[in-house]
Amino acid sequence: MIDYRITSKEGYAEKIGELVSMLEHTRAVTLEEIKGLSERELDFLPDDRSNTIGSLLLHIASIEYVHQVISFEKRDITEAELKKWQAALELGQTGRNTIRKHGLEFYLEELSQVRENTLANLKNYQDQWLFEEKQWGNGIPHNNYYLWYHVMEDEINHRGQIRVIKRMLAEK
Repeated sequence: MIDYRITSKEGYAEKIGELVSMLEHTRAVTLEEIKGLSERELDFLPDDRSNTIGSLLLHIASIEYVHQVISFEKRDITEAELKKWQAALELGQTGRNTIRKHGLEFYLEELSQVRENTLANLKNYQDQWLFEEKQWGNGIPHNNYYLWYHVMEDEINHRGQIRVIKRMLAEK
């Protein structure tokens, strides 16, 4: 059952526990939205410029992975990591060509493995970590709180796309 309360999750600093609550709620709604989808539905391509539900799910996992590397390890992804995640990060034609022919379990496992790492790492930080400021290469400041807000924002955005694709599937 989905919890519709934002609470501070046990085992985490207070604000980080609230962030975990929001991350977990966001994911629970996404998982409910994709429950029972077939490989055909996951691979459905609405048009030649769109993404499939499967590619959007792998994109959600890839964005979370990259944000783990940036915020927990304080580095950019390596060439090997980029090779694994590039199609999912970029989507577009590369994603359309390569992210397909996987059952729902494949995507659920990718999402789960990445999330488990996120939750384990967040236990190691205190609330002030959320507010640590850094700068992108172009000089624009950001903090860890923003990075993890963006992970949720991205998932919610792509969940909206998934809902649209599901409506298109229902009309076929």
